[in-house]
Amino acid sequence: MTFDGIFTHYIVKELNENILNGRINKIYQVSNYELVFVVRANQKTSKLLLSINPNYARIHITEEDYTNPQEPPMFCMLLRKHLEGGLIINITQKDNDRIIEFQIEHINEIGDKEVRKLIVEIMGKHSNIILVNNETDMIIDSIKHVSPFLNSFRTLQPGAVYVYPPTSNKINFFKATKEDYYNLNYSADLVKQLVDYFEGISPLCAKEILHNAIINPEGLYQSYLSFIETVEKNLIPCIIHTPQKDFFYLCHLKHLYGEIKTFKTLGEMLDRFYFNKETLERIKQQTQDLEKFIKNEYDKYINKLNNLETDLMIANDALIYKTYGDLIIANSYDLEKGKTSLRTINYEDDKEITIELDPLLTPLENAKKYYSRYQKAKKAIGHIEEQIMLTREEIAYFEVLLEQMQNASLNDALEIRQELEVGGYLKKQLTKQRKSKKPQYEHYVIDNTDIYVGKNNLQNEYITHKLANKNDYFMHVKDMPGSHVIIKNEGKLTENIIRGAAKLAAYYSKGRMSSSVPVDYTLVKHVKKVHGSKLGYVTYDNQKTIYIDPDEDFIHRLKKI
Repeated sequence: MTFDGIFTHYIVKELNENILNGRINKIYQVSNYELVFVVRANQKTSKLLLSINPNYARIHITEEDYTNPQEPPMFCMLLRKHLEGGLIINITQKDNDRIIEFQIEHINEIGDKEVRKLIVEIMGKHSNIILVNNETDMIIDSIKHVSPFLNSFRTLQPGAVYVYPPTSNKINFFKATKEDYYNLNYSADLVKQLVDYFEGISPLCAKEILHNAIINPEGLYQSYLSFIETVEKNLIPCIIHTPQKDFFYLCHLKHLYGEIKTFKTLGEMLDRFYFNKETLERIKQQTQDLEKFIKNEYDKYINKLNNLETDLMIANDALIYKTYGDLIIANSYDLEKGKTSLRTINYEDDKEITIELDPLLTPLENAKKYYSRYQKAKKAIGHIEEQIMLTREEIAYFEVLLEQMQNASLNDALEIRQELEVGGYLKKQLTKQRKSKKPQYEHYVIDNTDIYVGKNNLQNEYITHKLANKNDYFMHVKDMPGSHVIIKNEGKLTENIIRGAAKLAAYYSKGRMSSSVPVDYTLVKHVKKVHGSKLGYVTYDNQKTIYIDPDEDFIHRLKKI
């Protein structure tokens, strides 16, 4: 985890520069793991994200928009009672650990000033957010409760005294001396020693210090001083894309080789690094039953197709029964009742063949028996081929839904559920009837031109057949599941607009992780619904094709416009 104590040190510095002495206007709990504080400070409004997600725990100023639940959870209500309207009078880090403390001055119901302490522990799966009485250190509540039965050292639940996580008496990284580096064992694992010896340093940071060092006490100490000077004087938050995985840190890590993207602030970098990751995970938690249903239906139809293709192969093999019947008739002059087989030359390939006979039947009756099997197989083939066609359509349909679920917002997922209910795949939920709302498609602007993206079949249907005019442009990735993209054509279609819209079409498709994705585009008047097909299915002609690389950075920038 690169959100180490050193990174926390500079996050606290950034928070102090932006929201210290700010007033907390609103508090939202957007999920079980995430809180957003809206803070007014320095004549601007900032959003502070506090996340204790086991995989994405962090705290920073965010520019992202988060969907707020209709009813706030109990912990959110409690924070509103104690903190909303309060002033952030202090922001500190506990030693060099991943613990950030906010002191917030608030006026209670009877008009008295109170100071509450909000403690954010960024510790992976053990992360937590705790509200504490500043005078007594008594816990008012925490977002996750830890009973004394689970942890005998510290209890995190209302009424308990707050105790810091156990420390291992490490040396504060920023207060290390040359003597500390002489105490290391240079014949052992130095990365592990640095992490175990100094508080707040991660393996990633330790590797960077070692990478730039002459491996002796003096060399390592000088590398340490150089690292601190770099981040103090030239703090450049960056993301490093390596072939193995992506990393983020306070500065360029020279021991990592890959594409580097720099950012102005730590908050901006974290927004970019976690762009869509946490949102998609949160949505998956809320819609996992729907995704599981779609996956099960997809697998069911895949198995059905395999069985049908086996049946078709068997039925096609049975077509030879007509040949058997013909050969029996042709050789009937030499057959007598009671024979169990006929050995003859198959006139179709001039090879000898053995045909089994029922000794109790006459040659004519044996021939009729094979003709009957042939007719039955012939009818079965027509039925099986029809079922294969329908099954392939269902597979394609659920493949599209699976792809749509990958980038679905909560609203997109609800619309997909609605589509499945209308299609009879799911039972309609017993809810109060509401007026049907128009689908909530994505809207982007490139060079003052409106571009609309449908992220599910309801949205695709709406933007293509209701929102778009016949002279607008339609885009779709070639020969794979993807979103409909509509470009409002106002007579100023430029190459930049076409390429931008194509990037949207490629990103919101199955080709998202590919390069040089083919994207077709044509006028909407050349796009036709497929009669009797699923919602959102179309055919089109007169198209041109552009090859484009999906670009997540481009999508991220567009969302900010």
